[in-house]
Amino acid sequence: MYTIMIVEDDAKIAELLRAHIEKYGNEAVIASGFQHILDQFQQIKPHVVLMDINLPSFDGFYWCRQIRTVSTCPIIFISARSGEMDQVRAIENGGDDYMTKPFHYEVVMAKIRSQLRRVYGDYAASSAERLVERAGLTLYPERMELRLGDKTAALTKKETVLVETLLSRFERLVSREIILEKLWDDYTYVDDNALSVNITRVRKKLAELGIEGSLETVRGTGYRLSDTWSEGRQL
Repeated sequence: MYTIMIVEDDAKIAELLRAHIEKYGNEAVIASGFQHILDQFQQIKPHVVLMDINLPSFDGFYWCRQIRTVSTCPIIFISARSGEMDQVRAIENGGDDYMTKPFHYEVVMAKIRSQLRRVYGDYAASSAERLVERAGLTLYPERMELRLGDKTAALTKKETVLVETLLSRFERLVSREIILEKLWDDYTYVDDNALSVNITRVRKKLAELGIEGSLETVRGTGYRLSDTWSEGRQL
């Protein structure tokens, strides 16, 4: 059974939505107020949110952004606004789908089921944790951790991206341009020193694992991560 949170200030529409959702064996919870939607979301822990745009105090776009700070739960906007820009804003603010009122409740259910399949069912991505491992050195990107044996180093987001880029091209030269592109969407105006600072930080994190001399600077070209820690060669 899935839980659907309904954020709708029209009590009649909210009750009709709840009736149709529960008709198909799911649980529907109607938001009890409109000033603490995020708190209610965290208490309810829904699988899908139906979000109106025109709400008291703050609009649905605002609450969608707030939910996105803590969850990737599917959010379907339901609104009387039919303009293209409203639909664009809904997607840009983190929404997954958009429906205009008046709507057929069976269509609403179809869209809910579609999101449930995409995120939790047949079409859901594998829930297995991703890792990148080379010569016993393992990066856990989702945890932002780097491990060697029983030692662990915590990484920042940029350090994680940098280490993953180097590990994916392990013992091969990685150009500065490739690294800059991975670290910054637009690196045209990025100070050259910014990359050097991140390289230095990664070297310190490697040192926490007892690894020295593995991250080589190839002057004027890029960087190379080589195995200096396995087969009894750790410095």
